[in-house]
Amino acid sequence: MSDSASDGSSQQTPESEKLDLSTKLAFGAGDLGTAITAMIGISYLSPFLTDVAGLNPNLAGQTQLVGKVWDAVNDPMVGVLSDRTQSQQGRRYPWMIWGAIPFGIFFFLQWIVPHFSNNDQTNQWGLFWYYTAISILFNTFYTIVNLPYTALTAELTQDYDERTSLNSFRFTFSIGGSILALVIALVIFLVIPSNHSQQYLLLGAICAIISVFPVYWCVWGTKKRAQAVATLHPQTEQISIPLLQQLKIAFTNRPFLFVVGIYLCSWLAVQLTAGIIPYFVTSWMRLPQWHISLVLLAVQGTAMSMLFVWSAISRRYGKQAVYFMGMSVWMIAQSGLFFVQPGQVVLMYVLAVLAGFGVSTAYLVPWSMLPDVIELDELNTGQRREGIFYSFIVFVQKICLGIAVNVVLQQLGSAGYIKPTNEIPIPIQPDSVLQVIRFSIGPIPAIALICGLVLTYFYPLTREMHAQIVLKLKERQNN
Repeated sequence: MSDSASDGSSQQTPESEKLDLSTKLAFGAGDLGTAITAMIGISYLSPFLTDVAGLNPNLAGQTQLVGKVWDAVNDPMVGVLSDRTQSQQGRRYPWMIWGAIPFGIFFFLQWIVPHFSNNDQTNQWGLFWYYTAISILFNTFYTIVNLPYTALTAELTQDYDERTSLNSFRFTFSIGGSILALVIALVIFLVIPSNHSQQYLLLGAICAIISVFPVYWCVWGTKKRAQAVATLHPQTEQISIPLLQQLKIAFTNRPFLFVVGIYLCSWLAVQLTAGIIPYFVTSWMRLPQWHISLVLLAVQGTAMSMLFVWSAISRRYGKQAVYFMGMSVWMIAQSGLFFVQPGQVVLMYVLAVLAGFGVSTAYLVPWSMLPDVIELDELNTGQRREGIFYSFIVFVQKICLGIAVNVVLQQLGSAGYIKPTNEIPIPIQPDSVLQVIRFSIGPIPAIALICGLVLTYFYPLTREMHAQIVLKLKERQNN
């Protein structure tokens, strides 16, 4: 890429929209810790709650739904507050600095199994309220750290292609964090094969510790650039429009609604698939637990390796074309997983690799579209309101996750899911449970992806339109 480390002066000259390598690396690192916790949470929290903590699948689904609904609700609050924050460190950085350590602590507390009563029913409700409270607290600090971080994208550069490059670095670290988390889980499961409670406790502790430090790397590595751009564009420092009016303006921004829809469809497929894979691997394919990590590694490893490939293709053919390519391959993979039979292990891994091609574009494209939408909003309102837009896109992501996980666990519970025991680590599940698993990994995500493709086809903000928007903004600044 042209933005190499040799372009050392870019951080000192905000007029240049090219970012140097150190800034991009620091920005990318900001998504490492949250990616680690998100991957462990979506991949292992459900089986931990049902199979280790012993929580009924219906209650396990409800506790995660409550946590994610609250998580989604607090996004607009943090987004607006970060937009209005005034400090010597900028609008976003105080939230990241003070939220990082509690974020790690409450992530770890999710993996403890407390005992409340010898009465099973009483203990069930005790566990439910414990995990619900910890989920609310963890998700609060996840938002406090992650939402201001995501809003930095539009504050570091206004260049259309440079933002795609910046998001390539971000999601390289994001997927790299997911891969690191899965490798840690794989090693722990192989080293401690039988004590599941100890496995998850150690996994939670290690991931909590290593998730905190990258947040501070991001803060110290990008702050100078953000301050320089804020000086160049001082209108980004004040938000005077009332909240309700901000929401009305945001939802009359037609390209923003398309981005929300594209993101919703993409991440519903991502999160539904990731949430059901543990049950698909063990209950349908009847493989040992460590295969869960390997399947997820096949997806995430492919996704990371394709990020810069898709970024390069995007520069030539555009974001919409990249999305169409990736989603087409991904739909083939999702549909194929529905037909995979126990014993077809190699085919399962091949389809996991193919899915990674599409997952990569689900990371890259919607997040690259969003800053362009923010510029259109600035042109219409005269103000920069990254927080409100990023908060609602993250709101959509978390609602997707909460609904997807809750629906899957509710269906598993209603279908008669049998909890593994030490004596029977992989019980034979009823046909009704197996059908829920297969439909959740195949047809349902594929339908969501088709809807995303339709929305992408009609997405109105092209490269040429964005160039006109930026030109008009620069003319306004010069007047």
